[in-house]
Amino acid sequence: ICSRAGRVALAVALLGSVGWGLRAGRAAPAPVPARVVRALDGDTIEVVVRVGSDIRTEKVRMLGVDTPETHHPRKPVQCFGPEAAAFTAARLPPGTPIRLETDVEPRDKYGRLLAHVLLGGRRFGEELLRLGYARLLVIPPNGAHARTMLRAELEARAARRGLWGACGEG
Repeated sequence: ICSRAGRVALAVALLGSVGWGLRAGRAAPAPVPARVVRALDGDTIEVVVRVGSDIRTEKVRMLGVDTPETHHPRKPVQCFGPEAAAFTAARLPPGTPIRLETDVEPRDKYGRLLAHVLLGGRRFGEELLRLGYARLLVIPPNGAHARTMLRAELEARAARRGLWGACGEG
């Protein structure tokens, strides 16, 4: 399937067939309060979070989104990467109170916390997708909210927002 419509149809079919967004009867963990220390790029932030009586700094890789690269050791800066990083830094400045919602797998292979970032009660990743700063990225088993997030990306694609208009994507 090479066409944009074909790829989108395939993504929708896959989301429906594997049941992403469902937790097989398990309740989602309660979101944990945190404060932003700094944005590292468009989809990764550093936060301060309390775990029990411990206060620690964590790198958080946002679930469900992939922004173009700006600091990858083996890749050049990608189209719309600086814009995505600047948007995240502007929307999540140091000191911003957020909540972190984890999914099935809490950490990636680099030890980063994997979480949805809630800003004002809304998933920040959906905002990145809806405005065209990111592509949907679902890495099983972490698929909570994937259907909603796919709709946000499709809306941005259709409107040619952000990277979808600037980078010849889609």
